Amino acid sequence: MELNAFSTVRLPRIIFGENTHQQLPSLAATYGRQILLVIGAVSFCATPYWSQLRDALKAAELQWNNVIIDGEPSPQQVDKIVAQFHQTGIDCVLAIGGGSVLDAAKAIAGLLPQGNTVMDYLEGVGKGLEYTGPATPLIAVPTTAGTGSEATMNAVLSVQGSNGFKKSFRHPDLVAEIAIVDPLLLASCPPALIAANGMDAFTQLLESYLSCRANPLTDALAWSGLEAMVQHFFAAWEGGDSEAARQGRAGIAYGALISGITLAQVGLGSVHGLASPLGAYFPIPHGIVCGTLLAAATEGNIRSLHQRQPESPALKKYARLGRLLNPGPELTDSQAQEALTVTLHEWTQRLRLPRLGHYGVEASDVDNIVANCRGGSMRTNPIVLTDSEVREIVESRR
Repeated sequence: MELNAFSTVRLPRIIFGENTHQQLPSLAATYGRQILLVIGAVSFCATPYWSQLRDALKAAELQWNNVIIDGEPSPQQVDKIVAQFHQTGIDCVLAIGGGSVLDAAKAIAGLLPQGNTVMDYLEGVGKGLEYTGPATPLIAVPTTAGTGSEATMNAVLSVQGSNGFKKSFRHPDLVAEIAIVDPLLLASCPPALIAANGMDAFTQLLESYLSCRANPLTDALAWSGLEAMVQHFFAAWEGGDSEAARQGRAGIAYGALISGITLAQVGLGSVHGLASPLGAYFPIPHGIVCGTLLAAATEGNIRSLHQRQPESPALKKYARLGRLLNPGPELTDSQAQEALTVTLHEWTQRLRLPRLGHYGVEASDVDNIVANCRGGSMRTNPIVLTDSEVREIVESRR
């Protein structure tokens, strides 16, 4: 094993398991009495857990206000919430929801003590000022299994449209103090949401495993997450009250958490590079982008590596992934790589993931997408793809 130098960013305290969400009032109380709840519009509020939490907060004599994040958060929405609650003595931000909710909460928690605009810090489009903190303590509770945002240091904010963007406010101080991952909270997710979010988590695990910055520590974590997703994803997607479904939800909750940890350490790849402009210019859910592009991007990366970097260690990793998804008779490396892409294409069909054209992506849009995909995630792809290679990936799923 070759051990090159590497470093890590900090992690939250992680509390994983069924019914762990019941610890929220006592954990929040350790920071003070004034709580800002950041929640989604539907997922958590539609469950019995919402009324139970309110009663528990009241019983713990905590004072709280709540704000709702409906859809992907924008800088304007974050700034409005910060202006409303700055100087109101918020001791703790408690975020319960999907990746968009958790991302918004990270930005809000980071800005509440200072009260300034998030545009001071937003990568690529902001003023480029250095964030110095401190952030308000944040407790993050995911209700979906996709982004792993509960374990990352970036808050992704979006403005949609022809001049839109999807950029991160990123700093180690934005990492949640505590992440509570309770698989019970996934039970209300419909199959389409499980499919999209699960493919996001799986893509993050695969891309961080293949990242050019990967190291033995992140490889071990990513592999454990990949094994959990392969074993449990479809049982969770099929849903129901069976023991398999319950274990499935635990498996994908774990996989999503690990995907957030590994992406925060070593970055991602071409799928997430393309997700940035696609999510900015079109109303495409992030998980759909990942799911619909993963097989094509994997196939494109493998082909480009064979053509230009046939000795790349990434090809061995692709073969190992192919064997994970296709256990049984021993496969050569090339057979395993081909089996990987075939299986991922089969997943795309089985999950009924729509093409990009379903969301309005036309042939005339492709050049602009390619021109704006060279952000952070593309820099850690296992090979630098040419514009024509990236264009081929997009066109194959348009």
